[in-house]
Amino acid sequence: MRMYDIIKKKRDGGRFTGQEIRYFIDGYVKDRIPDYQISALLMAIYFRGMDEEETVLLTEAMAASGEQLCLAEIPGITVDKHSTGGVGDKTSLVIVPLVAASGIPVAKMSGRGLGHTGGTIDKLEAIPGFKTEMTMKEFMRSVKRIGIALTGQTGNLAPADKKLYALRDVTATVDNVSLIASSIMSKKIASGAGRILLDVKVGSGAFIKDMEQARKLASIMVKIGNAVGRKTVAVISDMEQPLGYAVGNALEVREAIDTLKGQGPEDLRQLCRELAAVMLVLGEKAADTEQGREMVDALIASGKAMNKFKEFVENQGGNPMAVEDPEHILPRAGKIYEVKASSGGYISRISAEAVGRSAMMLGAGRATKEDTIDLSAGIVLNKKIGDAVEKGEKIACFHYNRTENIREALDLFKQSVEICEQPVEKRETVKDYIYK
Repeated sequence: MRMYDIIKKKRDGGRFTGQEIRYFIDGYVKDRIPDYQISALLMAIYFRGMDEEETVLLTEAMAASGEQLCLAEIPGITVDKHSTGGVGDKTSLVIVPLVAASGIPVAKMSGRGLGHTGGTIDKLEAIPGFKTEMTMKEFMRSVKRIGIALTGQTGNLAPADKKLYALRDVTATVDNVSLIASSIMSKKIASGAGRILLDVKVGSGAFIKDMEQARKLASIMVKIGNAVGRKTVAVISDMEQPLGYAVGNALEVREAIDTLKGQGPEDLRQLCRELAAVMLVLGEKAADTEQGREMVDALIASGKAMNKFKEFVENQGGNPMAVEDPEHILPRAGKIYEVKASSGGYISRISAEAVGRSAMMLGAGRATKEDTIDLSAGIVLNKKIGDAVEKGEKIACFHYNRTENIREALDLFKQSVEICEQPVEKRETVKDYIYK
C-alpha cells in the first residue's frame, strides 16, 4: 500500500477502505508518513468529502491511535458532554455537578481555551487550589468515590487528532464537517463514557455559523456515536450572542454558582436545564426530557446540585469557600470600566465573536497557546439582544488589570453592539435536537 495511491484515490473522488484509513492514521502517528503527504490528503478530503461510513472508520482509527479509557469499573451508566465551543459557555460548570447529584457518574476530560472561546479547565483554575491535572488512578478513584471528576485532556488520548488538527490549522482544512466530526468524536470515544451529549453551537461566536451546517455536523456526530455503540444525542444551541452575561474565567465561575443556586441569567439557566435533562434521560434516571427537567429543578431547589459542586471542588483541592463566598475568594480585577450606550432604543445585535475577542484582549483568553491568562479579567454584559436601553445607560463592564489593549478592546466591543429604534425579539437559546 502506498500513500501516493491513497491521495490519488481521494483526489479522483474515490472512497477509502477501512484498511487504507488505518494505514495512513497509524503511519502518521508513528512518523512514517510525512506532513506534506498528509497535507495533500487533507486537501483532497476537504474538496472531495467523505461519506458517513468513511467518517465513522476515520473516527474509530483516530480513537484507537492512543490510550483508550475503560470506565467499566465505575458502577452505573457514565455520561459525557461536549460543547463545540462558544463565548461565555460555562454550562459544564453547572450541569456536571448537577447530573452527578442525580447519581449518574460523570468522568469528564476538558480542554483549555484558545482564541475567542473559553475552556472549562481555565475556568476551574480560577478557583484557588483547584487541581485540573490528575493521574488516571486519581481520576477513576474520584468518580467512584463522589461520582464526579474533571481533568485536563491526557496527551495520549487520540494522538492522531492532535497531530491532524495542528496540520489542518495551517493548511486551511479545518472547515470540513467529516474532519470536524471525527476530531470531536474520536476524543469522546477514547474517553470511555457509555453515553454522549453534544452541545453544538451555531452563530457568530461559534465555529459553525449557519443552521444548515450545524444540523449536518450534529447529525454526523450522532451517527458516529451510535454506530460505535455509544448512545449519542445532540442539542443545537444559539451562539449569536454570548451565553449568560459573564465572559471571562472567574466571572463565569461566579455566574455558574449563581445558576446552581437557581439564579443566574435566563438563557444560561434554560440551556443548562435542557442539557442536564437530556443527560438524565441518557443515564436512565429520567424516562423523558419532561421528567428530566422536573428532576433538574428539584436538584437545584434542594441544594443537592450546589452541594455536589462544593464536594467536587474540595475533592480536587479547591477552596470550598470559593463556592460559598465567590465574591471574596475568587480573583477580582483591579480595574473596572463601564461601557455606556451611545443612543437609546433596543439591543439588536451583540456579536459573540467580537465580545470574546475583546475579552481576550483584556487578558481573559489566549491568542497563542503560550499566552498567560489573567483569570480575573473579562466582560460582564448588562444587556442582551431584545433588551431596552437608554442613552448613557451602562451596557457592560470591562474587568481588567492589563492596560495595553484597553482602547482596542473597547473599540471592538462597541462595534459588536447595535441599537435600533424598534423592539427586537429575544433569541431562542435551544434551537434543535438531533437524536439520530
